[in-house]
Amino acid sequence: MNTTLLAAISFQLILLALVLLVGLVFLILLFNFFTIFIRAWVSGAYVGLIELAAMRLRGVPVGLVVDNYINARKAGIDLSVDQLNVHYLAGGDVSMVVRALIAAQKAQIHLSFDRACAIDLATKGTGKTVLDAVKTSVNPKVIDCPNPASGKTTIDAVAKDGIAVKVKARVTVRTNLDRFVGGATEETIIARVGEGIVTTIGSSNSYKDVLENPDRISKTVLDKALDSNTAFEILSIDIADVDVGENVGAKLQAEQAEANKLIAQAQAEVRRALAVAQEQEMLARTQEMRARVVEAEAQIPLAIAEAFRSGNLGIMDYYRIKNIQADTHMRESIAQPGTPPPAGDKTKGT
Repeated sequence: MNTTLLAAISFQLILLALVLLVGLVFLILLFNFFTIFIRAWVSGAYVGLIELAAMRLRGVPVGLVVDNYINARKAGIDLSVDQLNVHYLAGGDVSMVVRALIAAQKAQIHLSFDRACAIDLATKGTGKTVLDAVKTSVNPKVIDCPNPASGKTTIDAVAKDGIAVKVKARVTVRTNLDRFVGGATEETIIARVGEGIVTTIGSSNSYKDVLENPDRISKTVLDKALDSNTAFEILSIDIADVDVGENVGAKLQAEQAEANKLIAQAQAEVRRALAVAQEQEMLARTQEMRARVVEAEAQIPLAIAEAFRSGNLGIMDYYRIKNIQADTHMRESIAQPGTPPPAGDKTKGT
């Protein structure tokens, strides 16, 4: 009997201790999360105390998550506290995602929670946010082409007549939320629009055509679907300014003419050098032939002396030769006035 009574009393004591322990835990949780719990409950976004404690154990800011959960539920967005916890633990901005979802819903733009989280994580550290993407989708923004930050103020292109045309364009875009993750950025839009402007001007027969119909550039560029695979949708391309540049064609022709002149001068100099070289060669050959003549003439007295020694030539023959030479010199002096008569004339008188 005493054993049964002791066992019953021990069981009651253990049960009482468990109840006290559970009550103590409940009081601790209620003390720590009372304000947050009441705020969520009154707002119609009930969150249990156990779930709040689990969030605290995971290192999640309870107040931040619950407040954003309340805002989402009040806006009619169906999501759970666990989804917000997961996004926060992944490094995302819970407040920005909820605000973007609310803004998209008010603007009647379809944006799922997973897509919003993906955009938020993709834009982390870039200076952009998922809320900015939604705002740009609601209120389109204008992109200057070219970007003034690049140091250029106009896009320069040359028409077929050689006249340069300077164009400044403004591109109105809005965010395409379905392609925002993985889509090309503003730099790609600017590059593609610039390429389209250069192509359009380059295919124009005259710069006057561009000045008369600047909207032709916009139509041609828009027809190229430049916003494909980008995070934006191009709404319009407006030509803000068109100026006439320098005559590039004439400048190129002048430079080509100058280059051709230099080439012709170089070729003429080559021919002149060849002519001078040939002239010098001919002078050298002339001097060589004269040397041979002088050498041959030097052999004549030797031959005459040899003829005297061998008896083949007499003295009278020698004088006749001298007389012939004197006559030749006299005729040359008559043909050239002012030339003194040769000494051989005395021999002829003898």
